[in-house]
Amino acid sequence: MSEQRPEKLCGRALSATDLEVIREEIRRAEPANRAEIARRVCRALEWTNALGDPKLMSAWVGLLRLHRAGLIALPAPRWGNGNGRALTHAAVPWPPAIALDGRVDALSGVRLSVVREKAASRLWNGLVDRYHYLGYSPLPGAQMRYLIESDQGLLGALGFGAAAWKVGVRDAWIGWDRLQREARLGAVVNNARFLLLPWIRVQHLASKVLGLAARRVGNDFAERYGARPVLLETFVERARYRGTCYAAANWRYLGETQGRGKCDVTHRATLPRKGVFVYPLRADFRRALGVAA
Repeated sequence: MSEQRPEKLCGRALSATDLEVIREEIRRAEPANRAEIARRVCRALEWTNALGDPKLMSAWVGLLRLHRAGLIALPAPRWGNGNGRALTHAAVPWPPAIALDGRVDALSGVRLSVVREKAASRLWNGLVDRYHYLGYSPLPGAQMRYLIESDQGLLGALGFGAAAWKVGVRDAWIGWDRLQREARLGAVVNNARFLLLPWIRVQHLASKVLGLAARRVGNDFAERYGARPVLLETFVERARYRGTCYAAANWRYLGETQGRGKCDVTHRATLPRKGVFVYPLRADFRRALGVAA
C-alpha cells in the first residue's frame, strides 16, 4: 500500500497511528461491511460532533478516499453500486422510447426506486452516460441513486453524492467558518445527477420528483449510512438551464460559483459558472451544521 498519507481527512487530522487504527478496525469488523467499519472507526478515533454523535457520513467519505488512494482496503460495497469502478457497457434491459407528455397529474404511481441490485446499477449508469450532458462518473462519497419510475414506465434517474468542499455563496449563506465546514460537511449532500429521459415531456414532473426526493433522501441516507443529512445542494449550469424545476420545488437560489472547480490551483475561472441551489431538510439545519441560530 502507498504511504502518502494525507494530513487531514474530511477536516480531521490524520496521523500515522490513526491510519493503523483504521486498518485494525477493518480487520476486526464483524460483519465485515463498510457501514460497520465506519461505526468502528468513529468509535476508535472518537470521531464525533459537538453533541457526541459519531460522524458516520464523514467517516464513510474519508474511508473511501483512503481506499481509492491505496492506503486501506475496504470490502466490496454491499449494495453493488460499483462505486469507484469504471463504467462497463454491459447489456441491460433498455427502456422503450415511448413518448409521454401532458401534465404530471395524468401519470400514476410516480416513485423513486433505490438502486440496489447490479442490474439496476448498470441501467442507472447507462442512462446517465447516454442521456445526461455530463455523462457518467462515479458519484463521490456517501451516495444514493434512484430510478424514477411510474406505472407508465421508466422516466429517468436521480443521484446524490458528497457535497462540494468549498462553495463561496453556500458557505456564506450557512454562516460557517472553515473549521465548522470541515467538521460538518458530511451533513450536506449534493444532487449530482438529475435526468428525465428525452422522450418524457410531462409538465411539472421535474419539480414533483424533487419533492419526492426531499421527503425520503434523509431517511434513505440514515438507513444506509447511519447518519442523516440536513441540507441538499445542487449546481445548475446556467448557460444550459435556468433551474426552474428547483425553484418550483422550493429550493433556494444563492448565486453563482466562481467557475474554478473543486480542484482549482490556479485561482482562475476556467469552467462554466453554475447557479447554486439549496434545500434544508430540517428547520434547525444551521445548528446541526455547527452554526448558532
